[in-house]
Amino acid sequence: MYLSYYGLKIKPFQLKPDPSFFFSSKGHKRAMAYLEYGLSQEDGFIIVTGEVGAGKTTLMRHLFQRLEKDQFIAAQLVNTHLEADDILRMVAAAFGLPHLNATKATLLLEIEQFLRQSDKQGKRVLLLVDEAQNLSTSALEELRMLSNFQTDDKLLLQTFLLGQPEFRKTLLGSGMQQLRQRVIATYHLGPLDATETKSYIEHRLITAGWSGDPLIRDDAFDAIYSFTGGIPRKINTLCDRLLIMGCLEELHTIGQEEVNVVIQDIQQEFDLPVNTDLGPDELNTHTV
Repeated sequence: MYLSYYGLKIKPFQLKPDPSFFFSSKGHKRAMAYLEYGLSQEDGFIIVTGEVGAGKTTLMRHLFQRLEKDQFIAAQLVNTHLEADDILRMVAAAFGLPHLNATKATLLLEIEQFLRQSDKQGKRVLLLVDEAQNLSTSALEELRMLSNFQTDDKLLLQTFLLGQPEFRKTLLGSGMQQLRQRVIATYHLGPLDATETKSYIEHRLITAGWSGDPLIRDDAFDAIYSFTGGIPRKINTLCDRLLIMGCLEELHTIGQEEVNVVIQDIQQEFDLPVNTDLGPDELNTHTV
């Protein structure tokens, strides 16, 4: 809708993780340094935590995009509400291995053979597990057991675990000692600060082909930061709505007033109206 109006090539504030829009904030630079260190060690687990929408997945995809394709095989798990046997089945599926109706023993054999064959071909195998806070203790233990596949001098699988802050509490649990001993790098990715929020927005706009239209005033950036707390996904949602409104209202300057109007619209959309004709029991079924 607003792309042609503002002369943009692509949508600047899409919600899906896109490494081409990677923004190197202070926190993202530090996180990338930890990831690169962990990757260079060719060993163990690497853990990145952060709030919902902080940019963990985009960070990892940016890292993977920089890898030499002929030297690495990487796969990602995104559905993590899984128990032990299911996590093995999903790992096998992620690497394109037979998994339907397979027993646990068969899955382990398939995965081990794949890892050893990849090593013979001179390729390292990486597994990215998103939303790790949803994994059960038994599923985490199965992932740890996969790290036992090794040659005389190296492990055959390196795993990246991305999770929300509560995942750190899971790792501190009494049954997680062996997994903790396999962790070689960990980093918590925090939100952007006010200055970075402005730079982040401008970076995404410029990447999308922005040439200064619409003009965004400093008070608009302040209002955006105040509402989003510097969380990239929240920034994207708000800024996308701002550009839609700007297009509809034929605006070429966006300030605090316009930001506040969009914020009010977003807040009202999540406030359900109360129908006073409903009884108490019916009202209870209409909660979010």
